[in-house]
Amino acid sequence: MLVNDLKALFHNQLDAIYGKDEVFTFFFMLTEAYSNISRLDVALDINLSITKAEQQPFFDALEQLKKQQPIQYIIGETEFFGLPFKVNSNTLIPRPETEELVQLIMDSYTNKASVNNASILDVGTGSGCIAISLAKNIAKSTVHALDVSAKAIQNASENAMLNQVYVNFLESSILEDTTWDSVFKDLKFDTIVSNPPYVRQLEKQAMSANVLENEPHLALFVDDDNPLIFYKAITNFALKYLKPKGELFFEINEYLGRETVDLLIHSGFENVQLKQDFFGKDRMVFGRKK
Repeated sequence: MLVNDLKALFHNQLDAIYGKDEVFTFFFMLTEAYSNISRLDVALDINLSITKAEQQPFFDALEQLKKQQPIQYIIGETEFFGLPFKVNSNTLIPRPETEELVQLIMDSYTNKASVNNASILDVGTGSGCIAISLAKNIAKSTVHALDVSAKAIQNASENAMLNQVYVNFLESSILEDTTWDSVFKDLKFDTIVSNPPYVRQLEKQAMSANVLENEPHLALFVDDDNPLIFYKAITNFALKYLKPKGELFFEINEYLGRETVDLLIHSGFENVQLKQDFFGKDRMVFGRKK
């Protein structure tokens, strides 16, 4: 079967769901993942073909895309901060906005020439994208990562091996403060970062079906009446486990920026700042322990 004919089939059956441009992107993500064929290869050889046996994964993917399953879960991988990550339904798919959070932390270390052997904690690590990216890019750092899900920890551990970095993964709930001392013992951190669940139940209706029906709700949603539950717990944790002048970084709900800033200020943090993402939405809050 000609690759161009297969591409036409994808457009015929998926354009109405996703739009032509996104289907084009999906198709060539699949050709590269399944057949190591790039869009340039197809442009240079319009008669490029694949065998009948090679076609089946594409037909399977087509059916999954019709059901609005995320392309990253279909392929089983994605890219974050220039690094490869295995993903599955036990973890959120890393977003570009979170790359900005990682860059913000890295920039903070660029301005800390005197900091050696930095100790960093990522709370709610999921696929490990934040922790692994920081371990890969901040020299001589010791990175720890916490998640309540054993399956997420397994996925993150595989990603650390894939990217050839060491991260100390810990399985526990940040909401259970009675376990903090046993889990963290004598650890103290220069930086604590988290992209915790922050989507309120009332915001579900604005979310796409492929997210709602596929990505883990445990990592997404909080109750409407206590949307900052994780931020409060992590802030209290940071007061105890951050070193003096240590910094706390959050990815946040775009509608709760002011509330998150107030939480840190009222908890005694200084230099508290609210940052926007590249879409101009409130997306990051950080502050320094006194």
